[in-house]
Amino acid sequence: MKMSKILKRIGIVLGTLVLLVVIAAGSFLFIGNGKFNKSYQIEPLMMTIPTDDASLERGQHLVKAVGVCSDCHGDDLAGTMFFDDPGLVTIPAPNLTSGAGGVSAIYTDSDWVLALRHGVGADGRGLLFMPSQHYAHFSDEDLGAMIAYLKTLPAVDNAFSARSARPPLKLLLGLGIIPMPVDIIDHMVPPTAPVPSPNAAYGEHLVTVSICKDCHGPKLAGATDPNAPQGPNLTPGGELQSWSEDDFFSAMRSGIVPSGRILNSNEMPWNQYSNMTDEELQAIWAFLSSLEAMD
Repeated sequence: MKMSKILKRIGIVLGTLVLLVVIAAGSFLFIGNGKFNKSYQIEPLMMTIPTDDASLERGQHLVKAVGVCSDCHGDDLAGTMFFDDPGLVTIPAPNLTSGAGGVSAIYTDSDWVLALRHGVGADGRGLLFMPSQHYAHFSDEDLGAMIAYLKTLPAVDNAFSARSARPPLKLLLGLGIIPMPVDIIDHMVPPTAPVPSPNAAYGEHLVTVSICKDCHGPKLAGATDPNAPQGPNLTPGGELQSWSEDDFFSAMRSGIVPSGRILNSNEMPWNQYSNMTDEELQAIWAFLSSLEAMD
């Protein structure tokens, strides 16, 4: 066979492969764009929103020390530009107060529940990078207290531009590499939560709603996703195997682990978790100690 014919066939094969890749990429872009702009019709699982002082105090504690909302929305919860990459996506963590540009001025109780428990914004679109898949596990009482507190935040004027996504981000959405929280929540099942107490069952609940698995992996054995924060192994097979409960308390309160290593508060928000109660930290330690040791 002449070399010219061989090269021609190679060119046809390569051209076909390129065409298939372009078609596949276009298909996933189309899917990702649909996910980014999809409008959801979800009936929220509602609860009573309290107004008493004890509930407001409970809500403040959960927002600040457990849900660590300020990690994305800022210390005053007036919002931050959470992610702004010209080649990827612009995603603000919105102003949660009632000031100009704030959602509290326009959110109904139903809107709050949809956002926190179901991952859906007031415009009906799925929220991106909002940990609603974790917050969905808060009990009715606790979520109601959190909403009650958020509604009392001092007004701060802070407006942001609308979110926007470029093709690379939409491609990641289309491929399922980045999930939309609304798509992984069971919206029909009311959450159940154990009674607060210093035991492993309540510790497991706290680990879930405190978003620990996003960084430490689904089994808390350390992050394996290179695109996620690289949280270390928290099972008895990791560094914690040599820790005592006092060591754990000290690390969570001071940000310094027994080896002397200082925790990076930008990666591990220990400075917010440090405000957990002794009972909460005891529960988390009890749960971590009960895990199967994994390397």
